[in-house]
Amino acid sequence: MKTLKYSRQRESIKASLMARHDHPTADALYTSIREEYPNISLGTVYRNLNLLVELGEIQKLTCGDGADHFDADTSPHYHFICKECGQVNDLLLDPMDHINQLAQESTNGLIDGHTIYFYGTCKNCLGNN
Repeated sequence: MKTLKYSRQRESIKASLMARHDHPTADALYTSIREEYPNISLGTVYRNLNLLVELGEIQKLTCGDGADHFDADTSPHYHFICKECGQVNDLLLDPMDHINQLAQESTNGLIDGHTIYFYGTCKNCLGNN
């Protein structure tokens, strides 16, 4: 594997993501990173986020709203997505590894993991109705 050159911008993007728990989109991270690096381009943010995903340092979440969200927590965990406001939150559930075995019994392939998103209406949106 090729050695990766250090990048202050990449480190800033990763640090910004690690400080957040709202699972931001690349656009939202771009807005916050611009405060420190006013000349950074949206393309640079996208490239570095995708590189961090490839390196396994962050997760990319495709939640069905048309925009990828990013999560610095790479441990196995689940997410709740509000269908009203689009907010993505971590769920405090233990990993359900038994699902892998159940799925394995239904396929000829090899199951080595799973991703689960739970959809509904968040507390804030319920309060606004």
